[in-house]
Amino acid sequence: MAAPIRLVRGVLTVGSWTLLSRVAGFARDVMMAAYLGAGPVAEAFLVAFSLPNMFRRFFAEGAFNMAFVPLYAKKLEGGEDAAGFARDAFNGLLSVLILFSVLGTLLMPWLVWAMAAGFAGDERFPLAVLYGRIGFCYILFISLVALLSGILNAFGSFTEASMVPVLMNLLFIAAMLLGDALGWDMGLTLAWTVPVTGIAQLAFTWAAARRMGLAPRLARPCLTPDLRRLARIAGPAMLAGGVVQVNLLVGRQVASFFDGAVAWLSYADRLYQLPLGVVGIAIGTVLLPDLSRRLRAGDDQGGRHAFNRAAEISLTLTIPAAVALVVIAHPLISVLFERGAFDRADTVATALTLAVYGAGLPAFVLHKVLQPLFYAREDTRRPFQYAVWAMVVNAAVAVGLAPFIGFLAAALGTTVAGWTMVWQLWRGARSMGDASRLDDRLRARLPRIVVASALMGVILWGAARLLDGALHAPSWRYLALAGLCALGIATYFAAAAALGALRPSDLRAALRR
Repeated sequence: MAAPIRLVRGVLTVGSWTLLSRVAGFARDVMMAAYLGAGPVAEAFLVAFSLPNMFRRFFAEGAFNMAFVPLYAKKLEGGEDAAGFARDAFNGLLSVLILFSVLGTLLMPWLVWAMAAGFAGDERFPLAVLYGRIGFCYILFISLVALLSGILNAFGSFTEASMVPVLMNLLFIAAMLLGDALGWDMGLTLAWTVPVTGIAQLAFTWAAARRMGLAPRLARPCLTPDLRRLARIAGPAMLAGGVVQVNLLVGRQVASFFDGAVAWLSYADRLYQLPLGVVGIAIGTVLLPDLSRRLRAGDDQGGRHAFNRAAEISLTLTIPAAVALVVIAHPLISVLFERGAFDRADTVATALTLAVYGAGLPAFVLHKVLQPLFYAREDTRRPFQYAVWAMVVNAAVAVGLAPFIGFLAAALGTTVAGWTMVWQLWRGARSMGDASRLDDRLRARLPRIVVASALMGVILWGAARLLDGALHAPSWRYLALAGLCALGIATYFAAAAALGALRPSDLRAALRR
């Protein structure tokens, strides 16, 4: 039972810090919406900031770490030279990132055009190029942070790495408050905050790794046999990461042809990323090194148990969250964003986007549960193949339906592609035997989770109609939304406990341990 306890403890640690990060990030976006609305400066900055983040997922989180973490964890389990492997990987990644940062900065006009061709010919394009050149070096700092975080996570140290996103959001909030007080140009203020946050995040993570004696030593890059093996494994994962980014690129391209749509999608993305980050990212962060070490130790039964509990935790929390995002999307956006430059038309468009994203939330979380089954076995080829098919589906839906449903086609393409990816991962995992098979406990609880979530959705729908006046009254709107959310939470957990989808004793025991 020690393994499930460690798994739950790790998920709670990462989830708690991720929740704080998402709340801070949400506050950041609320302030950005109030200062900039969905206008050209907001859209230009959001596209520029998405560029280093897109390549970060391509280089670090989406490829390098998915290959690095299992190899590093197995070296630790086997008593091999894990520190030397981490040193070589760090210096190799650093050399590649320096070159890429320079090239990306020089080629920024082409990158902006590839991301948002609809900006060409208006004021958004030169602004996006300027902001992009200021902040593109962020990829260098945050990718190294991702690698250092992987090292810390392999030792079961999740707190320090999970605090890094909180630092970024707090710095953005401080910069906007300072910029407003001093009368600075808000677009340039946000753009210059990007590299500053990258430096701060890297310094913080490096200090945490150094305190534990895990900080890699700077050295001349050397292509060792271990790095060659890492490259062979990371290659398909990098391609898979590239496919995922193509999906995002397709969505941005479609949205860029509709005024305001890039901002609407970004603000809706922030809200559904709250449960996704708290649950999905926490599960994936903890599960991958855990499964890797178990495979090295030959503990297949423990690996299966860890997988099932990760799936159970994920679905227990994300299915009701998805229902809530669909049912009360409009009250959420209206109360949280509608102020300053963000008007009623922006609320309607963003709420529709949020509802579409919400329908895909369980799929996005299940990616984080299913993918470690492959990456822990150093199998990066099949996830790449599945990602290609998901990309085709995304492009077909987003581009094909754009003439009929407008910018919403971009969000719908993301959601449909997400479920397509889950179906493929699930089918592929069946070849792993018992490791990916659902146990009796999860089979019994899953339908009850769905029923409890549906009951909550009905109650929320009725309550939102009754509270409609209060939700639009300036003096009552925040209290009304808080009451609506509290009602949904209470209804779901009461129904889940009554139906046997969730046992309070299980949650109390996990939290106590």
